[in-house]
Amino acid sequence: MCNSTVVIPFSVHFRPGVPLFEQVVYAAQKAMISGQLLPGDPFPSVRALSRELKINPNTAHKIVAQLVNDGLLETRPGIGNVVAARPDSTRKERTQLLTREVEQLVVEAKRLGITRDDILTSIAQHWDRLTPQAGPDNDQDSTTPDPGGRRKK
Repeated sequence: MCNSTVVIPFSVHFRPGVPLFEQVVYAAQKAMISGQLLPGDPFPSVRALSRELKINPNTAHKIVAQLVNDGLLETRPGIGNVVAARPDSTRKERTQLLTREVEQLVVEAKRLGITRDDILTSIAQHWDRLTPQAGPDNDQDSTTPDPGGRRKK
């Protein structure tokens, strides 16, 4: 018997009120589009996904089937599921990865009575603090990060 441990190559933070299927598919898509998972990387089997995430095997199968149908995974005989080769993600796809987080930020800011201008100023300050090599207007128009986070001209 093999005692190897399968590690899920992306993180999922389960939230109440959102179907587990949607949360896991979103987390996997985010990992693939962001470059955390690269083409050819192994993807957990249905059994491993079910066991490691403690979800129903039918849900795990539905997740893998959805990712295969979306062209994000390939099933290779004798190997299993691997991340499919995809064209570079678009700026729109990368931006959509943050939709939930941006909505949560806006809701929380409104709840706290923070104005739109104040939250935009705060975001700009954090952006600048975390991007020391660039000026305050760094919006990546002239360069685009590749999925691995490196910049290409």
